[in-house]
Amino acid sequence: MIPPLSRIRWQRAYRLIRTIYPPVNLFEDIADPADWELLAEAEAKTNPRVRDDIGAIHLVPPARRVSGPGASWVMAPFCHVSRDRRTRFSDGSYGVYYAGNRFEVALAETVYHFERFMAATEEEPASADYRELVRGIDAEFHDLRGAEALRAALDPDDYTAAQALAAELRGQQPGNGVVYPSVRRPGGEAVAAFWPDVVGTPVPGRLLCYRWDGRRVNAWLVYGEENWRVLP
Repeated sequence: MIPPLSRIRWQRAYRLIRTIYPPVNLFEDIADPADWELLAEAEAKTNPRVRDDIGAIHLVPPARRVSGPGASWVMAPFCHVSRDRRTRFSDGSYGVYYAGNRFEVALAETVYHFERFMAATEEEPASADYRELVRGIDAEFHDLRGAEALRAALDPDDYTAAQALAAELRGQQPGNGVVYPSVRRPGGEAVAAFWPDVVGTPVPGRLLCYRWDGRRVNAWLVYGEENWRVLP
């Protein structure tokens, strides 16, 4: 079953990302995105780390690339992919840009995945910084919000059905992605965009810190504010 298309117009869509990766200047420059492979190849001859920093540009067709200020944050999830980093709507062979219709959606989703990672590696109490990215959404997405026959794609823990559905939808037209009810934040909604041009370039927002107590993320802080916000 192919879910119906819906036009999604959100004035703001929120994404939270770890701040451990530096921006890739190539994406921020004015150079034509169609020339990026050649530019990366040329730069890599003098700096062997460039190719690793830029990632697999060839996974994104030139017509679907974005450039200019903020482009690095959008291109990164599509160029740095791995079978070891599967997500709900990707088996790791291609990238997806996830964003929520409210900040609370992005917070809940990232806290959940950060907790899973920290618990799996049995980390001691620590903290991690996250950057807020904000951008409006105006595009057609396959709509899972009312598709009861496709509820398996929203299983909290098993991504098998979601990944199979996404692989099929990427080959459809326009193949932009899916909109679905947030699994971690009841009442919220999220989009999974299959290509960078669907979301454009975001504006950086607040810098946040998550506090891991050895068992869970129990609080988060906005840098510049004094008080931690306790999570239930």
